Amino acid sequence: MRIAISTDSGYVSPHFGRCPEFTIVDIEGNTVVRREVVKNPGHAPGVIPKFLHSMGAEWIVCGGMGRRAKEFFEEFGIHTVVGVEGNIDKVIEKILEGTLEGGESLCEHGRGKGSGLGNNECDHHNGEH
Repeated sequence: MRIAISTDSGYVSPHFGRCPEFTIVDIEGNTVVRREVVKNPGHAPGVIPKFLHSMGAEWIVCGGMGRRAKEFFEEFGIHTVVGVEGNIDKVIEKILEGTLEGGESLCEHGRGKGSGLGNNECDHHNGEH
């Protein structure tokens, strides 16, 4: 199984599209067999789902994303898990243990500074980025 995790300075990024990079993890059984970090190709509608699909990702784990982004991922057969926070290594441990839980998206889309392509941030429930 190949999982892409939106990453910012070793932590899950609150918004998949604005993260500087993705941590790509290949898991066989309950073992990480490969791990790499790739640069975000850019935030525009459909670009990241297409990019991650071309890399063979089956899952995307992130803090948040909007409805339209989820639909793009679904079109490429990529499952989404939102509402995840924390250190990447600890998130990977939870994936291996089968205890990773998603929740509500950590981003408020379509409001404020996070709604446009030229913006670098989005609004989060707790007001932090």
